[in-house]
This record gives sequence, C-alpha cells and structure tokens, in this order.
Amino acid sequence: MNVYLAGMIGAGKTVLGERLAARLGWPFRDLDREIDRALGRSFHELVREAGWLAFRELEYGVVKQFAAARGMVCALGGGTVRYEWNRDVLRRSGVTVLLEADLVTLTERVRTADRPRVNPGVSREEDVARIWASSAHLYREAADLVYRTDTGLDLDAEAGELERLLQGHLRSEPDPSASRAGP
Repeated sequence: MNVYLAGMIGAGKTVLGERLAARLGWPFRDLDREIDRALGRSFHELVREAGWLAFRELEYGVVKQFAAARGMVCALGGGTVRYEWNRDVLRRSGVTVLLEADLVTLTERVRTADRPRVNPGVSREEDVARIWASSAHLYREAADLVYRTDTGLDLDAEAGELERLLQGHLRSEPDPSASRAGP
C-alpha cells in the first residue's frame, strides 16, 4: 500500500511528503519531478507548448506507475485527483490524504513559483480560488483522510501528526484494497 498526498498547489505535498517518508523509512516520489525526468525538461514547458491535455496524459502514466509499486509516499500533482481516471487508480492502491490550507496560505506559499495557471489571464489568487470553488468536491471525494497544513506547526510536527493519523486509519481498515465510500 502507498500513501498519496493530494491537494492544491502550495498545500505542502512535496515538503511534507519528504518528511513523512523519512519517518516511515519509505521511498518518496513526487509526480511533478517524475514527469520532469521523463520529459528531460520542466513540465511547465510542456503545458506552455502542448497544453494541459498533454500533461494529463503523462500524469496518468505516472499515476499508474505509482499504483504498481508498494510502500511509497507519493506527492501527487496539484490537479491529479480532479480526474476520475486518476482517482480510480489511486483508490485501489493506497491511502489518499488530502492536504488542505486556506486559499491565502496556498497563494502565499507559491507566490514566487513560475507555474502554469489552469485559468490563464487571472492572478494566482484568482486561479487557486476558481479551482477550489469548482473542484473541492473532487479533492474530498478522493480523500481517505484530510489533514490541514496551515495550523502553524513545523514540518516535523506535521509529519508526526500525519504518521499517527495514518497509523490510526490503517488499523481501522481491515482490507486496504476494499472499495471505500467517499467522505
């Protein structure tokens, strides 16, 4: 079984994922980095040149690779769980944790990031707000657990809390491959 960290851009998937993996003694994989490695360049260039659909096709391949492995902590892309085909693959192969933070925190964390916008021509704040308004239900549908990353704890404390939350969840799930209802 894998642990998948999902959430909006700036939720902390990569930084918290690295800490959680270290605590668990598991390998860590980051979807965006995997796509960059496969492309031999930044996925941002792919999105600019070929659009989001080309990115989503590559993303699906990486999601399937993650699902074929076991015992990893995986940081998903900011939009990965918005797509049903990804949610289907993920739900059969691990526990998905939705990392949430308020929109102001999310946009502050990525203020200097040069990342393509889903809604071109709008500010980063407006882009994040629009995505959340239209897709919050999809993020929550994908989640087995929800964890807030905007409470002021340092990364080590958050990783410890998340580890305990996961352990409690895994003890309460008799068959991790069983189908589950959404929240």
